[in-house]
Amino acid sequence: MEQGHVVSQVQENGIGIIEFGHPSSNALPGTILNKLANTITELSQSEQCKVIMLKSSGDRAFCAGASFDELLSIKDLDEGKVFFSGFAKVINACRKSTKLIVARVQGKAVGGGVGIAASADYAFATKHAAVKLSELAIGIGPFVVGPAVERKMGLAAMSELAINATEWRDASWAQQKGLFTDVSESAEEMDKKIQELLLKLSNSNPEAMSNLKKIFWSGTEHWDQLLMDRAEISGRLVLSEFTSHAIQAFKKK
Repeated sequence: MEQGHVVSQVQENGIGIIEFGHPSSNALPGTILNKLANTITELSQSEQCKVIMLKSSGDRAFCAGASFDELLSIKDLDEGKVFFSGFAKVINACRKSTKLIVARVQGKAVGGGVGIAASADYAFATKHAAVKLSELAIGIGPFVVGPAVERKMGLAAMSELAINATEWRDASWAQQKGLFTDVSESAEEMDKKIQELLLKLSNSNPEAMSNLKKIFWSGTEHWDQLLMDRAEISGRLVLSEFTSHAIQAFKKK
């Protein structure tokens, strides 16, 4: 658990639950990213699973994005591309899933965390779920998560987050832009709404939901290559002296 975790279960009613977590505000090192992508794919292929709920552990941050320690340890382009391809794998696993994915966003989401929320088909949040794409502030850019965020929120909102990379946008703003479908005052209120929707979906026609999913993600068939190309851009930029100094300065804040 100290290095992070991904756990899953499928309840008797067909509701699949995936939880990821990491001691550093649910940051995402490469091992967690790969396991998360594989777990989403596994539940998507399960005949017992009818709908997936994606959540993170704890009651504070939803996801702090990339692991700064791992970013600083990258030594060459291949390592960089492999690391950022982890985010691509998670997004593509959500995209290719035959199951509808409901996200539970209990707190702040940064960078890759925003990308994961955007990759869900339906996202619940609390009023504490502020969002930020901080990549430009550390010398990179939201290249891998950008297509998922743009698809969900539109180019204008994604550009606002990407350019003004140090400013938080609150949950109400994120709901207005389409990232969150519903924002609650508390986690308890949010969880009640999530359970109600999950139960409805678990009793819905699996074939109908699968076909809806295909329609929702129509036009993204080229993302396997697109996101790998974007991972290469980030992998190259993370090697720069500028980025190294920027990440180290960010860690000290």
